[in-house]
Amino acid sequence: MASSLRSNHSCFSLSYSFPTTKSHRSCVAIIRCGPRDNRGPLHRGRVLSIEAIQAVQALKRAERMDQTQIDEQVSKTLSRLIKQDLVASLKELIRQDRCHLALKVYEIMRSEHWYKTDCSLYADLVSTLARKGMTEEIDRLISVDLERDGLGVSEERGLSRLVKALIAAERTESLMTVYGLMKRGGWGSASAADECVVKVLSRGLRRLGEQRVAEEVEMEFGSSPRQIR
Repeated sequence: MASSLRSNHSCFSLSYSFPTTKSHRSCVAIIRCGPRDNRGPLHRGRVLSIEAIQAVQALKRAERMDQTQIDEQVSKTLSRLIKQDLVASLKELIRQDRCHLALKVYEIMRSEHWYKTDCSLYADLVSTLARKGMTEEIDRLISVDLERDGLGVSEERGLSRLVKALIAAERTESLMTVYGLMKRGGWGSASAADECVVKVLSRGLRRLGEQRVAEEVEMEFGSSPRQIR
């Protein structure tokens, strides 16, 4: 009931009059009362639950107050969250550019039994780390975490986003790691779904001065230079 009250704008009218040189005129003004804040959800696709909001706030307080206890607080705060709230908390920390907390939350998430590689989340992490100039953390994220997780059954859009994020961050070695994972993961098929990723990867390698590797990508995945360019 409370939600319905918030969602419905109420309205009422005020009657007032003001004099003119000829006569008095009456006017009616309509005033609509609604939510003070019309902003959308804190992150795209899902409104944060109370539990997720409280978790994000608790982690930020812990980070400000006692760095030595941050790992304990992260584990304690996140242990009671369900999957959806844990993912939502991570995305909100990424949105706020709270890089250190986001990495710690992602580490917890990767330890869950339901976790599967999500290249879109890796892309989001790479982008926010790049904005903060945390290039070493990017390379560690890819060469250690992603190398260990593997690409899994990554959908094209997520993998393409990750490759683009690494190109934008100019992380050549990390991009080469992703290429190696693609080869080991059987991305050598000639399917149309793979071609988009191959194009992005090849162009990015050329942009970063890796012409030879770009040509190797084209040969490995069965795409001609004309198709790639």
